[in-house]
Amino acid sequence: MVKYSDWVANIVLIPKKDGKVRMCVDYRDLNKASPKDNFPLPHIDTLLDNTAGHSLFSFMDGFSGYNQIKIHPEDMEKTTFLTMWGTFCYKVMPFALKNAGATYQRAMVTLFHDMMHKEIEVYVDDMIAKSRTAKEHIQVLRKLFLRLRKFQLKLNPAKYTFGAKSRKLLGFVVSEKGIEIDPGKVKAIQELSPSRTQKEV
Repeated sequence: MVKYSDWVANIVLIPKKDGKVRMCVDYRDLNKASPKDNFPLPHIDTLLDNTAGHSLFSFMDGFSGYNQIKIHPEDMEKTTFLTMWGTFCYKVMPFALKNAGATYQRAMVTLFHDMMHKEIEVYVDDMIAKSRTAKEHIQVLRKLFLRLRKFQLKLNPAKYTFGAKSRKLLGFVVSEKGIEIDPGKVKAIQELSPSRTQKEV
């Protein structure tokens, strides 16, 4: 609980696709005052090229990904938010911060630098283990899980696929054959009705 803070934000409730509600904190003022962290996110074309051509894939998702990164004690009070029970601050990185994505990607690159672009690909909190044989895939997963355990990172048990031969990835389908366009996206364009008004065009 925080008693006096220069930074105080309000709570906003945002409906999710699954019908649940996500509590968000309105950090617009803090984000305006924060310098931009230009740590690069992976290039999607490079990630697709590095993933395609393998025969087995496992797709995993970090559990409340950003919340697994601890905030420096001096910066905690900057995340202060109001509730009807008092003012509180985060001890872990919340989702609404301007540089949360870059900070998380930097952490993943630091922790998995020796595995990235060889055995795994990481796009913020999405992880892809890849291999050419089943035996190699088990070794890659074992190495990945040991690393996750070492740094106490958690995966979302509701969002994973192990040992897939192909899968949709960032709007494409990757497999041993290479990169293909997602048939669902092609179908949506084929079934698109012709524009009838100037506004539709």
